[in-house]
Amino acid sequence: MVDQKWFTTSAGVKMPPIIYGTAWKKDRTADLVVKAIRAGFRGIDTACQPKHYNEPLVGTALYRLKDHGIEREALFLQTKFTPLSGQDPRQVPYDKNSPVELQVAQSFEASKKNLQTEYVDSLVLHSPMQPHALLMKVWNAMEKIQKTGGARQLGISNCYNTETVRSLYTDANVKPAVVQNRFYQETGYDEDLRRWCSNHKVIYQSFWTLTANPHILSSNTVRTIAQKYQKTEAQIFFRYLSHSGIVPLTGTTSEQHMREDLGIFDFELSSEDLKNVSFLLSQV
Repeated sequence: MVDQKWFTTSAGVKMPPIIYGTAWKKDRTADLVVKAIRAGFRGIDTACQPKHYNEPLVGTALYRLKDHGIEREALFLQTKFTPLSGQDPRQVPYDKNSPVELQVAQSFEASKKNLQTEYVDSLVLHSPMQPHALLMKVWNAMEKIQKTGGARQLGISNCYNTETVRSLYTDANVKPAVVQNRFYQETGYDEDLRRWCSNHKVIYQSFWTLTANPHILSSNTVRTIAQKYQKTEAQIFFRYLSHSGIVPLTGTTSEQHMREDLGIFDFELSSEDLKNVSFLLSQV
């Protein structure tokens, strides 16, 4: 594996070009995060949402990694505030009866305790809230965390409406540096939103990237390119995304696939290959 080329977001934060996602790992979370980081990943995505994430075990992994000479400061760590609608009512990690601003603060304090850290590199709103005034109330609470050094940058996830992101960006004092979305054909692969993000220097992170796109991976186009480079179809698709300025998340539990995901930086696709995959996405 060649060294990943870190880049700097609009907030001045170093972010790796591929991130390890920890959703649905349950009791395996710590072991898998340690394996992923030791394999070469330098970015971790989690959330203060016990329904789908075991955030305390991410913290356990971070502690264990110190024994391998990997300090927390060497990693990009991203967590999320999940609104009440996205929480399991039996496992809400904050006081559900508190004002939403306090919910944000309590959730972040829980994340810091879970992760055994005083700061995160990226704090993401797990899903947009309506109406816009409520969204801004939550965002302002997140801005307070950013301004006091708790989070180095802010972002939003599961937001597929360009106008929602545009309005947030316009009214925010601390502009979103990241949009993290499911990457699938039902939303037209967020073509308009990704264009807007690119124009405003907002990083687009993709998740569910392989699971939602078996038709892309099995296409003659991608298979032919994979044979040309002697790579897997997944590597070709991830490399295409990387060339396109997208930061993919991968949640693989396979050490081989971890190595293959990191191996996408060992080669570059030709302009013709990029054009062919772009055309494929526009057709589905």
